[in-house]
Amino acid sequence: MCGIVGGIAQRDVAPILIEGLRRLEYRGYDSAGLAVLDELGRLRRERTQGKVQKLADALAESELHGRIGVAHTRWATHGEPAVRNAHPHVCRNAVAVVHNGIIENHAELRRQQEKQAHVFTSDTDTEVIVHAIYDHLQRGGDLFDAVRQTVAGLHGAYALGVIAVNEPDRLIATRHGSPLVIGVGIGENFIASDVYALLPVTQRFIFLEEGDIADIRRDSIRIVDKHGQEVEREIKESALSGDAVGRGGYRHYMLKEIHEQPRAIADTLEGRIAEDSVLANAFGAAAEAIFADTHAIQIVACGTSYHAGMVARYWFEGLTGLPCQVEVASEFRYRKHVVAPGTLFVTISQSGETADTLAALKLARQLGYAASLAICNVPESSLVRESDLVLLTRAGPEIGVASTKAFTTQLTALLLLVVALGKQHGLRPGLEAELVGELRRLPGICEQVLELDAPIAELAEDFNDKHHALFLGRGTQYPVAMEGALKLKEISYIHAEAYPAGELKHGPLALIDEDMPVIAVAPNNSLLEKLQSNLEEVRARGGRLYVFADARVTMESSDEVRVIEVDNTETAIAPVVFTIPLQLLSYHVAVLKGTDVDQPRNLAKSVTVE
Repeated sequence: MCGIVGGIAQRDVAPILIEGLRRLEYRGYDSAGLAVLDELGRLRRERTQGKVQKLADALAESELHGRIGVAHTRWATHGEPAVRNAHPHVCRNAVAVVHNGIIENHAELRRQQEKQAHVFTSDTDTEVIVHAIYDHLQRGGDLFDAVRQTVAGLHGAYALGVIAVNEPDRLIATRHGSPLVIGVGIGENFIASDVYALLPVTQRFIFLEEGDIADIRRDSIRIVDKHGQEVEREIKESALSGDAVGRGGYRHYMLKEIHEQPRAIADTLEGRIAEDSVLANAFGAAAEAIFADTHAIQIVACGTSYHAGMVARYWFEGLTGLPCQVEVASEFRYRKHVVAPGTLFVTISQSGETADTLAALKLARQLGYAASLAICNVPESSLVRESDLVLLTRAGPEIGVASTKAFTTQLTALLLLVVALGKQHGLRPGLEAELVGELRRLPGICEQVLELDAPIAELAEDFNDKHHALFLGRGTQYPVAMEGALKLKEISYIHAEAYPAGELKHGPLALIDEDMPVIAVAPNNSLLEKLQSNLEEVRARGGRLYVFADARVTMESSDEVRVIEVDNTETAIAPVVFTIPLQLLSYHVAVLKGTDVDQPRNLAKSVTVE
C-alpha cells in the first residue's frame, strides 16, 4: 500500500528519490520520508506528513544530499498518519529501513526487543525490522547477512530497502509478498515498488522473485534466492517512456484516463482478433488445449476488477452456457471449496500485485483447478508471472486511484475470453463474427460517448449538496451500477449504493425522497420494460431520477426525470459503453465538491496488503 524508492550512484540520489516518490503518488499515501548517507558518512533523515512536495521543500531547507539513500511514501496500516510513523525507520543512527507490507508477528518481536533495551519511537510494525538488523550487525555479520537473518524471523509480507552507516557502498533489497524491482543503470542502480518510479533514470529492470535478497552496489548486483543459492535474474527492457505518466494537459489524471479509453480498448483488441474471429493463442501457446478441457470458470478479483468479473458471469453463462462463479478474493481465501473438474481459475487485477488476489491464486494451485488465467495491465507483475495463461489489457499506466480505463479494458479482455472459450463450448454459429464486429466498433462508440462530457458536467451540479445516491441496473448493467456507485463514493465521498432494479421493493424504496438521487442505466435490451416499471416506482414516491438511456429508448426528460441519451449500443458491449457516463458523472461531482480526485482520502492504488 506504499511506495519504495532507493538508489546508489556516483551522483546525489536525493532528487532522483524525490522524483520517484512523485511518480508513486498515485498509489495513495499519508506521509513521506527519505534517508541518505551524506558526504561525511552520517545517516540523515527527513520525514513529513502529507504530500511529497512538503518533503521536497523540507529537503531544500536542510540541504540533505547523498550518493546512497532510500525513500518512502506511507499509507497507514499500523499507527496513525504522523511524522513519527513515517518511513524510513532508523536504529541508533546506524541503519535505515523502508518497508512495504505487514509484519504479522511484530508484537512478539517488539516485546523481545524492548527487553533488549531498544527504544521504540513509532507505532509501526516496521520498526522491529530495523532494530533486528542492527542487532545482527552488532554480532559481527555484514549488512547482507544481517538482513537475511532478520527476514528469516519475519512472518507476513514485506519489500525492504536497507542502508547502513558502516557499509556505505551497499543497498540491500528483499521481497516476500510485496513487489520490488531493481533499476539497472550505468555506474548506478536503483530499487522501487514499480517501474514507473524509475523511468527517468533507466528502462532496464530486474524483477525480484519471492524470497530474493539483492546486494546492490554502484557497479554490481548479486541476488540470492529463498533457498540461499546465488541466482541470475533476467534484465528486462521496459517499453514505457519517462513521460508515460504525465497529465497531458488534463486537469486530473482521472479525466485523462477516462478520455484514453477508446485508444486503450483499441490497443487491447490489437492482434487478438482476426477478420471475424478471436485468436485463442493471444492468451498463450497452450490456450486452445486448456480451453478445450475447460467446463467451468471461477473468477476471483477485488474492487473494480470484481465488478468486471460479475459482468463476465452474465456473458459466460448467457453466451456460452459455461457455468461461472465470481468471488471477492479476500472471501475466497477463507472458506472451504468444492472444485468441479475442468474449472479454469481466472484472476483479474489492474496492478497484478493485489495481495488477496495473489494469495487466492496460490491457494487455487493447491485446490486442483485445471489451469489459471490472469487478466492484468502490468506485464511484469507477480500475477502475470505466476499464471498459466495471460491476457494483458494494454491500458497503459493508470495513475488515478479510482480505476477507469483499467475497468473498460478488463471488460474488453473478458469478452475476448468469452468468445475464445465459447468457440469450443456452445457459442451459436455466427455469433463469434457478430461479437467481433461489435468489439471493432467499440472504440468509436466510446469516442462518441465521451462527447457527453459537457452535459454530464452540467448535470453534476444537481449533486453538489447531496450526501447519498442510489444506482440501479438490471442484468449486465447491475455490476455497471455497482461500479458507478463505487466511483462516486471513492472520489466525491457521497455515500452511494447499487441495487438490482428489481430489488427496490425489498428495502431500498424506503430511502427514496427528493434528497436521494437515483441513477439508472437503461440500454435497449430485453429487460428494458421491467426497468421502466422500476423507475416508475421511484417517480411515484417523489424520487429524482437520472437515466442514462440508449437513444432508441422512448423516455423523455421532465421535472422529476433527467434523461441522458447514449448512442445506440449492441447488448454485448453495452456494459463498457454505459460505464463511461457514470465515470464522467463521478468525476464532475468530485470536482464540484473540491475533493482530491486522483488521490482520494484513505485509499491506495495498489492494495498489496490484506
